[in-house]
Amino acid sequence: MPFQSAVQATDLKSDLASARARTDELFRVVRPGSLYDRPVPERHRMVFYLGHLEAFDWNQLGAGALSMTAFHPEFDRLFAFGIDPPQGQLPSDEASDWPSLMEIYAYNRRVREKLDKVLDDVPEEMIHVAIEHRLMHAETFAYILHNLSHDRKVGPTPPARMAGSVPHRMIEIPAGHATLGRDRQEGFGWDNEFSAITVHVPAFSISKYKVTNGHYLEFVRAGSPAPHYWSRRDGQWRLRTMFGDIPLPLDWPVFVTHDEARSYADWAGKTLPTESQFHRAAYGTPTGEERQYPWGDYLPESTRGNFDFQRWDPVPVTGTPAGDSAFEVAQLVGNGWEWTSTVFNPFAGFQPFPFYPGYSAPFFGGGHYVLKGGSARTAARLLRRSFRNWFRPNYRYLHAGFRCVEN
Repeated sequence: MPFQSAVQATDLKSDLASARARTDELFRVVRPGSLYDRPVPERHRMVFYLGHLEAFDWNQLGAGALSMTAFHPEFDRLFAFGIDPPQGQLPSDEASDWPSLMEIYAYNRRVREKLDKVLDDVPEEMIHVAIEHRLMHAETFAYILHNLSHDRKVGPTPPARMAGSVPHRMIEIPAGHATLGRDRQEGFGWDNEFSAITVHVPAFSISKYKVTNGHYLEFVRAGSPAPHYWSRRDGQWRLRTMFGDIPLPLDWPVFVTHDEARSYADWAGKTLPTESQFHRAAYGTPTGEERQYPWGDYLPESTRGNFDFQRWDPVPVTGTPAGDSAFEVAQLVGNGWEWTSTVFNPFAGFQPFPFYPGYSAPFFGGGHYVLKGGSARTAARLLRRSFRNWFRPNYRYLHAGFRCVEN
């Protein structure tokens, strides 16, 4: 059954309720007493995210769009913003600095009760913002959970599997055009998605498959450090999955930083794709038309790839052939974000959201790189062609891999 996209959503209240249920479910993965842990040193303690989602909705919809009177201004401020510190500048707060879970749950309930009474008065664009912000945090919180000790989580035991190697194969992409971004009449998008631009892309070749653990293992054996989620035990490489360690699956995509991906590409005598090259390979066709998704213009189905919270972990890079692009490039959407060589900067005509000016603009300028595609924990509505993700090049916790190009 097709998933619903942001453009075709007709009941935003229902979508918001579903997004709330998704994040509520995530917090139940954490064992009692562990929400004050900080699994990722560069991020807040998990308890922050418990309050942040409702504080964001209140600050944007209640206090922002409707000028409602604050009932807990201290929490409105405390849970307002996440952090993205440069390497070496880690937060120093203690668990005791944060409110009790009882206080936070009470705040959350009251925020939902108050907002649910006035949702009909909230501008549609703002409800889209609340829904997608929550779904993005459902994914980023999954990265944090991935780094939480396995004994602090409730979840299924991962199956041990070790498959054979995946052959390197390059696919030639003819010269053509790529449309980046979207026009405002196309429906909701975040500020950095506007406005649409069309660029010419010279011919190039791109890996049919994402670089796998097996491919990257050759690089490690040549002297490169192992990625964050790898470990070595009893002479065997192992992978940290969400709920346990397993023998390294050689046909799964490797998850690495941008710096690691670029080093591998240099070692292999190739480069990382630009954002334009990714678009051309993912959404272009031999006849010149462009698709909304790699496989066509219809909404993503579960058979097309590993996305929309279907799984906690990847599948083999060869495991979703129905999701190939028109050029037969595999898994350009789902099963792991993909680093590009493109620095995160605005398109021509960029205008920050007046109600959320800090969403994109503070991250422009060279400190972050664009990622495209999506992971197993990316919501279906965020798979639209124009959506752009971005992170620091040394951020090691993402479910993000890469593929190589030859120009």
